[in-house]
Amino acid sequence: MLKADVAVIGAGAAGLSLAHRLSGEVPGALTPSVVLVDAPPGPLRPGPRTWCFWESGRGRFDAAVRSQWHRLRVRPPSGPAVDADITPLRYKMIRSDDFESLVSRDLRDSPNVRRLEAAVDAVEEVPAGAHVLMTAAGGRSRTLAARWVFDSRPLGSLPAARTTLLQHFHGWFVRTARPAFDPGTAELMDFRTPQPASGLSFGYILPTGPHEALVEYTEFSPHVLTADGYETALRHYTADVLHLGDVEILATETGVIPMTDAPVPRRVGSSVFRIGAAGGATRPSTGYTFAGLQRQTRAVAAALRQGRRPVPPAAHSVRARTMDAVLLRALATGRVDGPDLFCRLFTRVPAPRLLRFLDGRTNLFEDLAVGRHAPAGPMLRSAAELPGLPRRAT
Repeated sequence: MLKADVAVIGAGAAGLSLAHRLSGEVPGALTPSVVLVDAPPGPLRPGPRTWCFWESGRGRFDAAVRSQWHRLRVRPPSGPAVDADITPLRYKMIRSDDFESLVSRDLRDSPNVRRLEAAVDAVEEVPAGAHVLMTAAGGRSRTLAARWVFDSRPLGSLPAARTTLLQHFHGWFVRTARPAFDPGTAELMDFRTPQPASGLSFGYILPTGPHEALVEYTEFSPHVLTADGYETALRHYTADVLHLGDVEILATETGVIPMTDAPVPRRVGSSVFRIGAAGGATRPSTGYTFAGLQRQTRAVAAALRQGRRPVPPAAHSVRARTMDAVLLRALATGRVDGPDLFCRLFTRVPAPRLLRFLDGRTNLFEDLAVGRHAPAGPMLRSAAELPGLPRRAT
């Protein structure tokens, strides 16, 4: 039987971040032994993906940042675009392969972190800890005994919610024959896409050079599209809206992010916790997760180093989650025009403040200042009906 102080299940953004924060010795702090359990190659291991977030100054994982921008652009369905300088913030893009390479390089030299490739079958509570039951290569069963277990695997199903939308997208990494992109500006929301019957859609462009960019078609809606549906929408956006001409598709990515007001439990046993998207790190109103999971893993690592009970904190405040529940309800019922709302916010609210608001880093006064630019009637009606709505499983 393997033994460790800490077991981290899953080597995605959350699992790798926590292992990275626990690696090595810190003067005056505890150095827990850590086993990071990564799924074997196959359906349990996610494909390459992109994570974006904003922060000021240098960050812990800047060596893995593929590109960053200090200007954002939002385009309404018609009319002039809204350009915003987000200084002192930077909008940063990390590719999962680059993140994995950076963290793996550091973990290889760590005296207290060990990596293990196995499929986790179950986690069982035992006195003063838990056992992680696994199947390793060749079908061999193994057991890892740990004082604390942090599980970052995706949830099999979502907890019951009053409102659930899906943020689903399909993107191409493209190279164009002619210069087609502004490398200094990320196009956050381009609403010149056909809007679905329920929810909203937009284009999303992260340029890495005049000829190269990640171009995505994204929807906030109740249901995903077929593979052909995404291809059709993206071809329309690149050809008929952006007029890119001939493009070479270098790689693709597809994803689905639940946007839900369901309470996601972070503690599932006396010694077992969830982190990352599985632990509520995703901001319900935006789908951004990377910044939230960094707050979680930083707090967990600090608690373990100090010998405290390492309960992952909520990545977003009660006030932020309440506002998100109201917005999701307003969008899901069609009471607010999504493109109009987001364009209005970016037009009327200073961009750095709006990004801090979207990250849950504003105070009550700033929240009220942002909220006054939303349509009051639909928002108040949505807020009033929430307490009486049943929570249903998704």
